[in-house]
Amino acid sequence: MTESTTDRRAALLVVLLTGQAMASMDTSIAAVAAPAIRADVAGPPAVQQLVLAGYTLTFAVLVVTGARLGARHGYGRVFLLGLAGFSLASMACGLAPGPVALVLARVGQGAAAALMVPQVLSLIQSCFTGAARARAIGAYSMVLALGVAAGQVAGGLLVTLDLGGLTWRTAFLVNVPVGALLLPLGRRVLAALPGAPPRREGLDLPGVLLLSAAMLILVLPLVLGRDLGWPGWTMPAAVAAGAVGLRLFLGYEGRRVRRGADPLLDVAVLRHPGVPAGLLACCVVMGCYAGFLFVLTLRLQDGLRFTALAAGLAFLPYASGFALCGLTVPRLPDRVRGVLPVVGPVVLAAVVVGLAWVSRAGWPWLLGSALLLAGGAAHAASFSPLVSRLAGVVPVTSAAALSALVSTGTLLAAVLGVTAIGGLHLALTAAAHPPLVVALPPAALTAALLLLGALAAHRATHPARPGPPPPGPVDRDMSSAAPAGRRDDLTVRRPDAFA
Repeated sequence: MTESTTDRRAALLVVLLTGQAMASMDTSIAAVAAPAIRADVAGPPAVQQLVLAGYTLTFAVLVVTGARLGARHGYGRVFLLGLAGFSLASMACGLAPGPVALVLARVGQGAAAALMVPQVLSLIQSCFTGAARARAIGAYSMVLALGVAAGQVAGGLLVTLDLGGLTWRTAFLVNVPVGALLLPLGRRVLAALPGAPPRREGLDLPGVLLLSAAMLILVLPLVLGRDLGWPGWTMPAAVAAGAVGLRLFLGYEGRRVRRGADPLLDVAVLRHPGVPAGLLACCVVMGCYAGFLFVLTLRLQDGLRFTALAAGLAFLPYASGFALCGLTVPRLPDRVRGVLPVVGPVVLAAVVVGLAWVSRAGWPWLLGSALLLAGGAAHAASFSPLVSRLAGVVPVTSAAALSALVSTGTLLAAVLGVTAIGGLHLALTAAAHPPLVVALPPAALTAALLLLGALAAHRATHPARPGPPPPGPVDRDMSSAAPAGRRDDLTVRRPDAFA
């Protein structure tokens, strides 16, 4: 492996993961800044909630379309377009004169993130092989999982410092210099890769409309309903209606493929051995993590009177455990890596229940930090090896479909996890139950879901029958046949013309 190859690989990862971190952190940065935004920006409650929810809603509705646009026009081009749009929308947020302008800018941020984020995993799958790909996916998983927690720390710090008297505006404006530095570097790195014309596939507009409607029906009540006081029945009704809409979309896409037309989402990717179960396990872990983080944040801030910044700092051992495990996993033997996705959720379930018990009367810093460290390591063991396995099973020609499923699935799981686990916590808190009664039921629900995730992970890592590969484009992923001495090389197996 030459020095130039190492440098190109490092530069490519810096660009991709910084863009992913910007998008992942933005939800929690805005949430931490929300009190300052409400105090400074007038407007009805619905508009104030859309300042927070507009980003998530738009991102969820458009992320599959963004993945398809990457396959159609080139992953690199669309990534850079999304990065530029995200930076400009962040500037618009920071300079917004009123609530309507701020909501529109947040919607623009979500649309730009939907263009940028799906290209990250697609480019990693397309440009890396062997152990290099496993390490890159480990770093990607860490940024994806811990971006929300990092956003809490960054948002709390920026709002607390109140640089230039800008208060909440710095939480958005911080993206502008980062994007300005990243864009020229990204263009240079992506242009240096050998290129080939991207596939000129038709864009499935009816599929875009059908999927967008289903996602909007599913996500809108979950994100806005509780804060706006919607009736309780709207949330289960939204889940049911959204599930029906998604099923109709998948059926339509299957019929479109059988007619020989280009689909918005290549559903054939779900027919590879272990892929559906692996995606389910990834989503369960991420949904439980989102619910756990939401409940822990409320417990520390509302119950124990931590500041937003202090609550974020208390979570740092979790991030450390995730980072240490995520960096170690690619270096472990295959036999050990195959067990981790099953063991990880079980350990994380024990950590969640343990934290609920030991924090019933306060926050034990030493024991709590040790448990969070173990929880972060268990989360990394649950998630990173599974994503790496899925990227190895799915052909590189289906990278956009896999990226769309991972991005959409983990986002929906996070929304559902906060709604179910966080909603249970809020209901128990509102009923003025003792701290232990408030803490244990959400922890038990999280643990039960994680055990189901462990079963799905076992199914993914031990598929019943491999069977023949599904019909589709010829798989050009030859990494398994690469010579041992070249498995770390940076290669473009489905290259794009970036320049």
